[in-house]
Amino acid sequence: MIDIVNKRNWFFLISIFLLVPGIISMIAFGFRLGVDFSSGTIMTLNFTPAVEQSVLRDQMGQLGYGDATIQKTSTGDYLVLTKEIDTDQKTALMDGLKKGLNADVAIRDFQTVSPLVASEVARNAAIAVGIASLFMILYIAFAFRKMPSPFKWGLSAVIALLHDVLIVMGVFSILGWAIGYQVDSMFIVAMLTIVGYSINNTCVVYDRIRENVRKGVSKDFAVTVNSSILETIARCINTSLTVILTCLAIYLFGGVTIQQFIMALLIGVVVGIYDSIFVAGPLLVLWDRGMKTSPEAAK
Repeated sequence: MIDIVNKRNWFFLISIFLLVPGIISMIAFGFRLGVDFSSGTIMTLNFTPAVEQSVLRDQMGQLGYGDATIQKTSTGDYLVLTKEIDTDQKTALMDGLKKGLNADVAIRDFQTVSPLVASEVARNAAIAVGIASLFMILYIAFAFRKMPSPFKWGLSAVIALLHDVLIVMGVFSILGWAIGYQVDSMFIVAMLTIVGYSINNTCVVYDRIRENVRKGVSKDFAVTVNSSILETIARCINTSLTVILTCLAIYLFGGVTIQQFIMALLIGVVVGIYDSIFVAGPLLVLWDRGMKTSPEAAK
């Protein structure tokens, strides 16, 4: 029988190895913020006849928008993210592109986010994640209220979730400075989706642990946890693989507008498999042994 629990230090070491580069990147570089969080203007442009992305980028630079982010969509349109511009600047930019590229310009979409709205969105996103985490702790503590120290179940699950969230954030911080991936409101949606999906896998493992505790599989809690993980590992992996394959198909064929959202989901689901199996259960054992060897427990 594979002994996952007693090899937990190795898995915790892998977690540290995955976490540290991302944390360093977040501290040193932060994130490349999208319009939702940094303010600015995003527009979808279509050119007739079609123009090359490099040519469009050069022309944007000549018009004073050299720092603009430009992405080509699967339909041939261009997503252009730049500093906040007003109506007059928008008209001047369109005229400049039309003249410089010798092409007609059609605006498919145009959105501007002010700094005030951007800061409010960022604050609300942080509050949403915090509230979700709190309610998950309370829910799991209630669901496992008949187990000894039910709050340790909730806290262990949320610690495993934070492990998942921090890795995804760290990877996006690195990708932001490497290939221009941005953190926006869709990224927050992806994070909340990851949290919900990952906690589901963790609860499946925890529920099997609870069943085996009641059955008296072993007097050693570590043996019970390890047995429960092995019984649920196939279910966790198989279910997650269906999600991963679907996300891969959408990432490859769904268009550039949702690629970063799907990438966040992919990373989160893969890491979620890992922390549900190799982090959440072993944390329970670590906590249980710590309580039994503490001075208070010894009295």
